[in-house]
Amino acid sequence: MIDFSPRVARVSASMTLKINAEAAALQAGGTDVARLGAGEPDFDTPENIKRAARQAIDDGFTHYTAIDGYTGLKEAVQAKFRRENRLDYGLENIMVTCGAKQGLYNICQTLIRPGDEAVIPQPYWVSYPAMVIMAEGEPVFARCPMEAGFRLTPGALEDAISDKTRLVFLNSPHNPTGRVYTADEFADIGEVLRRYPDLFIVCDEIYEHLRWGKAPYVNFLNVNPDLRDRCLVVNGVSKAYAMTGWRVGYLAGPADIVQAMNKLQGQSTAGTSSISQRAACEALNGDQSVVDKMVEGFRERHQRILPEVQDLPGVQCEPAEGTFYLFPDFSEVIARRDDIADDIYLADRLLHEASVALVPGSAFGAPGHLRLSFSNDLETCLEGVRRIKQFLGR
Repeated sequence: MIDFSPRVARVSASMTLKINAEAAALQAGGTDVARLGAGEPDFDTPENIKRAARQAIDDGFTHYTAIDGYTGLKEAVQAKFRRENRLDYGLENIMVTCGAKQGLYNICQTLIRPGDEAVIPQPYWVSYPAMVIMAEGEPVFARCPMEAGFRLTPGALEDAISDKTRLVFLNSPHNPTGRVYTADEFADIGEVLRRYPDLFIVCDEIYEHLRWGKAPYVNFLNVNPDLRDRCLVVNGVSKAYAMTGWRVGYLAGPADIVQAMNKLQGQSTAGTSSISQRAACEALNGDQSVVDKMVEGFRERHQRILPEVQDLPGVQCEPAEGTFYLFPDFSEVIARRDDIADDIYLADRLLHEASVALVPGSAFGAPGHLRLSFSNDLETCLEGVRRIKQFLGR
């Protein structure tokens, strides 16, 4: 047995990636799997973005860029923040990363000291706790149950904060629930955070564009501009532009923190692909109507699939306001069936007996739920829900 470091021993493999790999293996073996576990759009990367990548190759733009990103892309990010979020950052406040995931990882590695705590609203994206643990910190969870609309309340946040708290994670639109925070809700959260001046705020906005509510998008800093010096905004091109494989994220925050992360990134990845960065420039600067078309597609799927999921026997499901996920509660099903121990076992049986892939809610800190992704085509999504209904009717 190899004696692995405590950092690795304390974290588990990503459940979402594990489920998707298992579903892909079954599919490769000839099984027709309705894959409702994926966290990426099924749309192709828009053609203008692919052309920009090909042009970068033809131009010989194939060497190292600056560690914190190609200047042209940082300028595009700067313009995006001004145009869409009413946030004005200097280039020294902006960093390009290998996906938004590396941006979040960089923040944890840079700001969390051994023994520090990070408050994570629960349910949560699967990687937040692991990132905190790998930085030798301790995740502390603020419960956001379905009956509270999966939203972080001031009381739950206050209860989770201690004198050891270093970070608070905010994610809107939210994975896995699809909830979008309002200006009033961010204002309430900001009132709590003002009382803790040594605490940093991480705003994960990777699903920013994937929402279909009528209200305009609100960034935490739009409501709480006085907290700017303690806030890091993380985003990327993966979800909105169907560019998950291109691995381009970006973040903005205080210049001294960005400079420290630049040192860390220089000793790890040394930055992301030059070709991907040129493609991301086109994504941010180019025709945005492609995003609108994708969002409309997700909205239509949500409207078609939601009533089908709500019709499943013993299942409760709230509508989503963004992302491409539903987070139905199967607790009643699990409680009344002796042959289903928990959501992990239910997901395993659904995959191997009904050939439909979903991610157990336990991976997100919400036992009893399953995350259903409608990022696949409508026909596959509806077929997957039909198979779930057939399985539950046994």
